[in-house]
Amino acid sequence: MRVEPAGGPPLLASRLTPAVPPEPVVARPRLLRRLDEGSAGPVTRIAAPAGWGKTTLLASWVRLGGAPAEVEPGAVVPDSGELAAPPESGPVPAWVSVEVGDDGDRLWSYLAAALCAATGSTESGPVPDRSPRPEHLEALAASLAAADRPVLLILDDLHRVADPAALSGLEFLLRHAEQRLRLVIGARAGLHLPLHRLRLAGELTEIGPDELAFTDDEVADLLTAHGAALPAAAVHRLRERTGGWPAALRIAALAVRGQADPERWAGQFGGDQPEIAGYLHEEVLATLNPAEEDLLRRTAVVDTVCADLAEALTGRADAGQALADLAGAGGLLHREDTRPAWYRCEPLLADLLRADLARLPADDLRELHARAADWYAGDGRPADGLRHALAAGRWDLAGDLFVAHWPELTRYDREPVHAPAPVAPPAEVVRADPEVALACAAERVCAGDLPAASGHLGVAAEHAAGLPVPRRDRFLRLVTALEVSVARLADDQAEVRAAAARLLRTRPEGATPTRLPDSAPTGSSSSAPTTGGGAAADDADLRAFTGTALGLVELASGALPAARFVRARAAAREAGRPRTELVGASRAALLLAVRGDLRAAEQAARDALGMPPCRGWSGRLDCAYAYLALALVALLRDQPEEAAANLALAGPALGVADGWAGGPEAGTAEDWLAAAPGEPVAAAVAALCRAQLHRDAGDPAAGQRLLVRAGAALADRPSATELTSLLRAAEAELRAERGDLEAARDLLAGSADDGTDPVLAVTVAKVELLAGDTAAAGRVLPGWQSPTATAWPLPVRLDAGLLDAVLAERAGDGRRAGRILEQVLDLAGPQGCRRVFTRAAPPVRDLLAAHLDAGTAHFTLVSDLVRGASTSTTRPTAAPRGVLDEPLTERELTILRYLQSILSNVEIASELSLSVNTVKTHVRNIYRKLDATRRREAVRRARELRLI
Repeated sequence: MRVEPAGGPPLLASRLTPAVPPEPVVARPRLLRRLDEGSAGPVTRIAAPAGWGKTTLLASWVRLGGAPAEVEPGAVVPDSGELAAPPESGPVPAWVSVEVGDDGDRLWSYLAAALCAATGSTESGPVPDRSPRPEHLEALAASLAAADRPVLLILDDLHRVADPAALSGLEFLLRHAEQRLRLVIGARAGLHLPLHRLRLAGELTEIGPDELAFTDDEVADLLTAHGAALPAAAVHRLRERTGGWPAALRIAALAVRGQADPERWAGQFGGDQPEIAGYLHEEVLATLNPAEEDLLRRTAVVDTVCADLAEALTGRADAGQALADLAGAGGLLHREDTRPAWYRCEPLLADLLRADLARLPADDLRELHARAADWYAGDGRPADGLRHALAAGRWDLAGDLFVAHWPELTRYDREPVHAPAPVAPPAEVVRADPEVALACAAERVCAGDLPAASGHLGVAAEHAAGLPVPRRDRFLRLVTALEVSVARLADDQAEVRAAAARLLRTRPEGATPTRLPDSAPTGSSSSAPTTGGGAAADDADLRAFTGTALGLVELASGALPAARFVRARAAAREAGRPRTELVGASRAALLLAVRGDLRAAEQAARDALGMPPCRGWSGRLDCAYAYLALALVALLRDQPEEAAANLALAGPALGVADGWAGGPEAGTAEDWLAAAPGEPVAAAVAALCRAQLHRDAGDPAAGQRLLVRAGAALADRPSATELTSLLRAAEAELRAERGDLEAARDLLAGSADDGTDPVLAVTVAKVELLAGDTAAAGRVLPGWQSPTATAWPLPVRLDAGLLDAVLAERAGDGRRAGRILEQVLDLAGPQGCRRVFTRAAPPVRDLLAAHLDAGTAHFTLVSDLVRGASTSTTRPTAAPRGVLDEPLTERELTILRYLQSILSNVEIASELSLSVNTVKTHVRNIYRKLDATRRREAVRRARELRLI
């Protein structure tokens, strides 16, 4: 069909209506909402490379009439190509598809036709000049300004316009249409529009590849719509392999139906497969110039790249700018939020580029690996340096890196390096230097290839006897250290303990014990040893490595070895091992929080989060532990919003499904255990926190369900006695508060018989007091002031003290009750532990009021509690903080913590049940108060001031 404008050549109606994408198209409500919110402002830009679903999203949005609230996730978009009838009060849509070769004349003919049709104007004549005539622009602007409703102009593939002058009129219309024109643009690369000015003015909404990428749920919906449903694990793996790239997922959905083993096929899906490789070559790489393609290919030898590393690999002085251009305008690289900037390819493009690299001459490929190895070694990234040194055949460098950095060359998280095994060194190299074989074993340990690691250890052992004595002793020590790592990753706890004992027996005679951290922050001092090298440094390495390994084994069995991680962290600081220190700091933070040492827990968590994230490890699991620690600290200080915010940050860091801080069934303990089956303590603590938040929100039943599932998940953990008691105690309290006293008693039956479990014994006393039986409560209440009680978790000890005070008051001994309450306040005050008071039963609040009248050394705290501080979120002073001219409000502090994450303003608003505009207002205030212009700068400034 053709459109006949007055006095001009015919126009194609197909370019004035949304394209009809391949069916089926699955609706994505979260993106439809983003478009609805963005289109309320002047300009919305969807920018991404080919195949990211820009046109499909825009067409779906227009067809559905911009009503995402009515669209169920996974719904199939209707196939009509017509524009949906807009709501009576909404903007009128106008669509223009831009084609290659559109100059100013042709483009503006379509723009004028679309705008005039939307406004009902007859001023639709051609615009003959490359830059539209002023009278035509003024007529269009006047027509738009006079329209009853705004016009929503959707410009698809606007990157095809090569002449900046052709777009100059759009800015004029935006300025003079009296806010009656709203642009929604889909494009691949940079646009000749004043985007920076619009961005600074807050008039630009941007949607990029990160938001366009499919989530696990959306991948499942797409596969189901194509009749190719897969199990959840296979869906997750497919999403990871594709990076959520819509075009690749559609190709996979079409191909998986014909596979004999769809689940296995999805797990092996990669960018080197013919269908994907062809699409990438034709639609992505073909758009690059040869220099850009060569840069991508050479830097694909590494997983992530920064400007200095790219310069070392390519020899190009402008490599940094080229990377920024490819990440910005082209969107072919993802820029990580670090300084300096690091970039990575999407997984499928990386597969293709590495397949191309494999076809290079062997000498050229080894040269690239050698350059990478030298750069990593000089930058203090031994794991990456070792991998590339072995791939380059640089046996001497590989051996040196292993000997110097062996404590850091092990896997502390669940993310192995997906790298093929390098070629084994020649036999003569191993005979001359058997530590090269140990280096190969260490590299395979990092990659998670334990059989290969054991094989290299066997080869190395064959040559130990010929080494001179001092070197042989060191060699055998390093062999034992690798045996510890292999046993730990194989979950052979008995062998870990045995190998760690053998390793500790090699400590120098008269070695000093670990020096515990002082009050100074550890984040800034962990980059250099404090022992001065030599035997002392070797001893610190042994203590840090074995302590961390044993702590992780105990943690995986459900134990709470806080002291072990504190000592291991201190030893890692002495030895200058930042990776090992990060593991110790993050785990110690959570375990200290469970013990109730809130100040030390908060400091350790802040130190862990403040350590450099880009030093050859991901740190996701470490961040999860740190955020969980902060969540528990906030909960015990009765700061529920902050607790929920940190839980929301911890969930994605561990790979838990989105919405951890959402409804009762979001982010359950089962989700945590499925994401990290070796992290039972993290799952249980998360369940404890979430259950209490449910209780605070008036839904104790939901919290009870969480605790039951978390407890069941610990049934096969041999050392989870203390953790299981905490879960049972919390569940019993929730049951009792709901009035089900008998069920609470049954759950705690036998717990107080021998008094060996203070957590359950105190809970029994609380239940009996709630039932009105003060005599029974007094009989079972353990002695909270005895010497053994100092080992109890602080919240348990405080609960016992408060119960003791209430019982004394009811016995008519008000003076003793006051003395006990003062002792409890002495314990709670330094840690800022408020929840035991603010969420206690009415008798405790009455006791506090009487204590205030009688006089107390904690007058400010008690008066705050008496005034009804159960809803207060006043921040306790845990450590000196920086001073701002205008302090942040509590709400701004909560949002500031979310700014540390990858969540968008829209997602933050959803998490906190706020409007997007409210969140944006708070973010602007945060930037102003912190003297920052962007998110990363605000977070850095806040950390410097110790606000987060």
